[in-house]
Amino acid sequence: MKLRFTKMHGLGNDFVVIDATRAPVELTPARVRAIADRHFGVGCDQLLVVEPASRPEVDFRYRIFNADGGEVEQCGNGARCFVRFVHDKRLTERREIRVETKSGLVAPRLREDGLVTVDMGVPELAPAKIPFVSDSDAVVQPLEVDGRIVAITAVSMGNPHAVQVVADVEAAPVAAQGAAIERHPRFPARVNAGFMEVADPHRIRLRVFERGAGETLACGTGACAAVVAGILRGLLESPVRVDTRGGELEIAWDGPGAPVMMTGPAVTVFEGEIELA
Repeated sequence: MKLRFTKMHGLGNDFVVIDATRAPVELTPARVRAIADRHFGVGCDQLLVVEPASRPEVDFRYRIFNADGGEVEQCGNGARCFVRFVHDKRLTERREIRVETKSGLVAPRLREDGLVTVDMGVPELAPAKIPFVSDSDAVVQPLEVDGRIVAITAVSMGNPHAVQVVADVEAAPVAAQGAAIERHPRFPARVNAGFMEVADPHRIRLRVFERGAGETLACGTGACAAVVAGILRGLLESPVRVDTRGGELEIAWDGPGAPVMMTGPAVTVFEGEIELA
């Protein structure tokens, strides 16, 4: 099977984007892993599929697959690339679209300056909705990881996040501890592990070990979750600049009940065709 694709990235968080608006594309977990492989395939953190909307009030359906082949609920950097893709491919003339995902609706808007702002929706803080096993709805919760207690804030941005504050994000044990947190039994759907260093009330440095992908250069939902966690802890004030290893995002949030707004770039790298077994 030959498959046309577009390679894109949002701050180095890279994607293979597939247009399935005209004909369905059969993607098994094995095929996703083959495409995502950085040695034998195209290489990506996530694979994004653009499909027709299933209901009249939205413009498209958006499916997201991690590099391990699993389908997930949400991807913030991917949402920015999504609106850039459908606009550049002339699948729509609208600069602002409504897109259905596995976890609900997102509304990305392609600005005149080339940046993309995405309404990421209202963050979910109730443990059962994240999902996170806890008898408490406290903002800061203890989590035992490899024999030590880590203080985390659990947030869902359509996908689950566990955010902790660290003194030095470059020295944080992202690979080892991130992998342990990702599969922690208190997160039954697994979780993205965020490591946040607060520089000042309007700026943080962030690294994220993503569920099913490992550490990425940037994570859009992770940036949103980190800012929400920081504001809830009284450490941050909106808007917040989030410095990732891949670049900079701006996150704005007015507090519980309000949607999180994310602004950042979306870049097309190249297009191609891959032969799949």
